[in-house]
Amino acid sequence: MQTGKIGVTSENIFPIIKKFLYSEQEIFLRELISNAVDATQKAKALSRKGEITGDLGDLTIHVKIDKEAKTITVTDQGIGMTAEEIDKYINQIAFSSANEFLDKYKDKIDVIIGHFGLGFYSSFMVSERVDIITKSYRSESPAVKWSCDGSPEYSIEEAIRQDRGTDIVLHVDGESAEYLEDSKIKSLLEKYCKFLPIPIAFGTEKVWDDKEEDEDENQVEDNNMPKPETLKDTIINDINPTWKKPPSEVSDDDYKAFYKKLYPQSWEDPLFNIHLNVDYPFNLTGILYFPKIRTNLEIQKNKIQLYSNQVFVTDSVEGIVPEYLTLLHGVLDSPDIPLNVSRSYLQSDSNVKKISTHITKKVADKLLEIFKNRREEFEKKWDDLKLFIQYGMLMDEKFYEKAKDFYVMKNTEAKYFTLEEYKNLVQANQTDKDGNIIHLYANNRIDQYTAIEAAKSKGYDVLLLDGHLDSHFLNQMEHKLEKTKFTRVDSDVVSKLIRKEDRPEVDLSKEQQTEMTAIYESLLPEQVGSFWVQYESLSEDDLPVVITMSEYMRRMKEMGRLGGPETSLYNNLPDNYNLVVNVNHPITKQIINQKNIDLSAKIGNIEKQIAPLKIDQSALEELTKDKKEEEISTEEKDKKEEIRQQIHELENEKTKILKEYGAGNKLVKQVIDLALLANNLLKGADLTRFVKRSVEFIEK
Repeated sequence: MQTGKIGVTSENIFPIIKKFLYSEQEIFLRELISNAVDATQKAKALSRKGEITGDLGDLTIHVKIDKEAKTITVTDQGIGMTAEEIDKYINQIAFSSANEFLDKYKDKIDVIIGHFGLGFYSSFMVSERVDIITKSYRSESPAVKWSCDGSPEYSIEEAIRQDRGTDIVLHVDGESAEYLEDSKIKSLLEKYCKFLPIPIAFGTEKVWDDKEEDEDENQVEDNNMPKPETLKDTIINDINPTWKKPPSEVSDDDYKAFYKKLYPQSWEDPLFNIHLNVDYPFNLTGILYFPKIRTNLEIQKNKIQLYSNQVFVTDSVEGIVPEYLTLLHGVLDSPDIPLNVSRSYLQSDSNVKKISTHITKKVADKLLEIFKNRREEFEKKWDDLKLFIQYGMLMDEKFYEKAKDFYVMKNTEAKYFTLEEYKNLVQANQTDKDGNIIHLYANNRIDQYTAIEAAKSKGYDVLLLDGHLDSHFLNQMEHKLEKTKFTRVDSDVVSKLIRKEDRPEVDLSKEQQTEMTAIYESLLPEQVGSFWVQYESLSEDDLPVVITMSEYMRRMKEMGRLGGPETSLYNNLPDNYNLVVNVNHPITKQIINQKNIDLSAKIGNIEKQIAPLKIDQSALEELTKDKKEEEISTEEKDKKEEIRQQIHELENEKTKILKEYGAGNKLVKQVIDLALLANNLLKGADLTRFVKRSVEFIEK
């Protein structure tokens, strides 16, 4: 028997291994099976070269649990190892690179140990002892057994093994007993080894032998007799997954079936797929699927499975591919992506960056190809593609430059236009007096129906922008597209949505506007939000009262709902609306005239009291206008304050009269409620009262 110490300068590398890989403890099985696959593939390569003669036999890798012995055994029929090779590859850990590992990385938790060829030693994370029983393909070399209990001491002795290959036997420690459960090992094998190129067997399954045995001619077959039962290995992996096949050999049904295999819980088929097959300047295969994406970005992420030579690495690829590409589903496989490295290493690796750039280009090219050659199909699936494309255009300038040629906008009549096509459609009729092309839009066809129809009556076209990212996207488009603005169709009265000339003056004095504001404010619902009463000189054919919301404030609030520090303030603000009164409408004129008649005496009396006070106030202001503050006498100051207070009290009395009058004015309430109803803001008891009041008006 040979004994010795593993070639590391540290007194004990194993506690460091356990510390570094504690959070990734389960990868020990991936590492051992990856090594077994490598050994098996090397055997196949040597057989092709003639260095291994005869039939290779069954190359299946077996994983077995012995609960009584508390062992996990991984067995392969690969090339095996000689005693000298064990000394080179096991005892002298990764050609002594462990020294570099210990010196450079002992304080960095995110480094995975396999980066320095130490993958085999991850087995000590769950084991109190590890045995290797191996026999080299070289016929003259005897089988050997290597054993180590987690200290630098090891032993090597001759062993009995008839065939070439290797058994790795893990004597599981007490803290890792969970790995002696079949369900746990099965879940790990399905996670990491589902698509390895060598069959992996774990457990057995019953097989019923349907072959009829030779029977006497006169013997009558008894269909009730049980058929012979045998056991066979359960193979847990698909050795030739769809992404490894040439695209020319894969049908649409094959792609859909593979998608279901990857995501068995998915109820919907993907929209499109991209089959990647690159061998220069890097190696990359895989299939990326465009899933149906609605609104929840987070649920969609972490659906791309990253493999290295068919060995699962991770499904968390943020930072490895652009963030918006994480909305895609599927598989990426590249031997140029190291199996055992940290996320930070991947993000800085040149091959990973090239792969990321290539995938971005392939995605954009695929979408452009579908748009050009199958535009009708593209448009039918636009609602599902839109969120992904917008996300990419917002996140990646290079993707934006490609995507702007196939990005389409849908109007309220369900017609689709590219950015350039839409500009050509609306430029003549929707350019304002400053030369800006105004893109009108709605984000709810039903709630904004009245405003949409009003805009269409002017010959305007209205886009339907009801997506999750539209508010952010509109801001980007206004920066990207020259002289272009987006305005929601209900953000102003229709005649002001696209200003083609200066607006006419309102034929209502400031004093009259103040009086009418008190009346309208007395009937506004406080629970809806804050209202700012405005007066506009609109057409007689326009509505008497229109409710709008500032385009800027609405967009900021919508963006705030998506998060972000720059918009969170707006999200917490109450809704603010404009109540626009059309002073030219006959009903508005009727309301003003009736107010003048009904309140003439009361308001006139107060105005008579205010008039001389304002004269005195003006005289005092004129008297003291050239004086410094300290030059104004106390008597003058007291007189000015007394007059101001008297005017203020009379104005408050006047406002009180106007609000009391307004509170009982059913006609004013009716036109306000009509405006609220048009904006889907009239609900509950207010809606019930409106219906009842409407019936009363009809009966008159």
